[in-house]
Amino acid sequence: MSGDAPARITLMGCQIDNLSMEETLQTIEGFIASGRPHQHVVVNVDKLVKAQQDPELRRIINDCALINADGMPVVWASRLLGRPLKERVAGVDLFDALMVRAAHKGWRVYLLGAREEVVSRVQQLYQQRFPHLVFAGWRNGYWTPEQEPEVVRHITEARADLLFVAISSPKKEQFLGAHQAQMRIPFAMGVGGSFDVAAGQVSRAPRWMQRCGLEWFYRFLQEPRRMFRRYFIEDMAFFGLLWREWRGGRRG
Repeated sequence: MSGDAPARITLMGCQIDNLSMEETLQTIEGFIASGRPHQHVVVNVDKLVKAQQDPELRRIINDCALINADGMPVVWASRLLGRPLKERVAGVDLFDALMVRAAHKGWRVYLLGAREEVVSRVQQLYQQRFPHLVFAGWRNGYWTPEQEPEVVRHITEARADLLFVAISSPKKEQFLGAHQAQMRIPFAMGVGGSFDVAAGQVSRAPRWMQRCGLEWFYRFLQEPRRMFRRYFIEDMAFFGLLWREWRGGRRG
């Protein structure tokens, strides 16, 4: 595939590209070959709910060059509504696959986000795994509004091909939406907790739980106090959104 815009569906007001993992990787290769800036985002239940409440976040999502479904409930919802997505493209899996390709193709990588010890650990582990992998730079995810122009300047001057941003939503989408055109990174991607997983700080659910769409429950079991409100209060709005869209009989 080239860097041309792929086919999209619309789900609860958010657009999603109907691509497999391999098709996603080929599309990203086209983006990097073009040299022009492209922003990526993954859509899960939490982000669909937040986008309903935040029109600016929804606009940023829909303006992205590449939008993947990260979450089996999103894939199941697409099938229920008659707009079936090919598969889930998990952000953590896409991050690792791109790091592997970067090592083989000579792409320059910049890591932004998480705590200093975590992002440094991710850099060290991938450098050990792929000695020829080129890091344009890395930085933790903590800065003040006054420091943000300096963060943007440093990333711009690093001239990376890939930028991975591991800060919370919607901050990472807002950061990239505001600065990606200036930084001119061929492919910029928000990766959420992928750095914590890569650094061994957080373990992923077993494969069977991932296949059954229970990865969120495994995450809840790891940090029940922190994740209870998100999963059992805030994200419950997803089912109301799904019911209204199903009843309305909308088509993407």
